[in-house]
Amino acid sequence: MSRLADKLARQQFVVTAEIAPPKGIDVAPALAKAEVLRDMDAINVTDNQGACMRMSPLVLSRLLVEQGFDPILQITCRDRNRMALQSDLLGAAAMGIENLLLLTGDHPKFGDHKASRPVFDLDSVQLLKAVERLQQGVDMAGKQLSEAPHFFSGAAVAPAAEPQALTLKKFKKKINCGAEFFQTQAVFQRTQLESFIAEAKQFQVPVILGVLLLKNVRMANFLNKNIPGVQVPQDLLQRLEDAVNPLQEGVRIAREMVALAREFCQGVHLMTFGQENLIPQILAE
Repeated sequence: MSRLADKLARQQFVVTAEIAPPKGIDVAPALAKAEVLRDMDAINVTDNQGACMRMSPLVLSRLLVEQGFDPILQITCRDRNRMALQSDLLGAAAMGIENLLLLTGDHPKFGDHKASRPVFDLDSVQLLKAVERLQQGVDMAGKQLSEAPHFFSGAAVAPAAEPQALTLKKFKKKINCGAEFFQTQAVFQRTQLESFIAEAKQFQVPVILGVLLLKNVRMANFLNKNIPGVQVPQDLLQRLEDAVNPLQEGVRIAREMVALAREFCQGVHLMTFGQENLIPQILAE
């Protein structure tokens, strides 16, 4: 059992963060950033996040295991068919990587290789089911494995997405297909989180709240226009607009979201975009 799985099983509050593999082969900066996050319960390793090509997250996740970290390997369906996905999953298990965050992935048209052909052979729900079958010792073609892997499978959910009934339907479907924990997209309103958790808590699956550090009002407006399921409300936009130091105002907003997580969720997933030095301020009660 991974450290993340053990802590969630004991109903302890967890804190996770994320790093991206390098755009190249020099892993030293990524590993240095991981050291800054040494106190986190687990570290997400992104998979060509934003459809921008980077080193395989499988490689960086293994390096983190060797350094004593508990990585969460993100795997998207965008770039690989079911054969390649299962192959990578078996490789991850063989290298001691247990935590997974299984995602459909952003379309290549949003990234840096716009001519790339998307695969999407599976979606995140089907990938969850595939992982469940692998753990039973059978691949998607019904063939027996010589030894079954063991994973702690996570999925994403967007509590702020509308209609919430559809969000909850997808949430339940992912649980039925093997999701054992959830990391949410960023939430900025208490009412949205409270409403979602009121329905989600009946399934008794840990929910880790995504807390995103807003650096300025320009960033907040970009999220509102371009990221489905994320909505920064007008009062927070005004706070960022009026702030003498917008980044510090963003820290205060993030700290408020962490307080909500402590009230409603089993942890927080911090998205600080290069401002990892501000994490202690964000976590301060």
